[in-house]
Amino acid sequence: MSSRTVYRHVTHTIRHAPEGGIAYEAFCVTVGCGAESGAHDEQEAAQDWALRHTGRTGHDLFRRVFTDHAKVTRAE
Repeated sequence: MSSRTVYRHVTHTIRHAPEGGIAYEAFCVTVGCGAESGAHDEQEAAQDWALRHTGRTGHDLFRRVFTDHAKVTRAE
């Protein structure tokens, strides 16, 4: 007796999940620095950190990261 496997394609979608919020972060990319703002719920908080960091150090190049949460749902 042989066994048989049946695969079925099921469509899913992925979308931003508002209940998860968004996190904003800034990272100083000046060689040897490595300072970072940490995650904030408000974009202005990460931007303010970068402005203060520039004022204290003169470093003027940052990597900004915006992280959201996504939910996968099965299409009906």
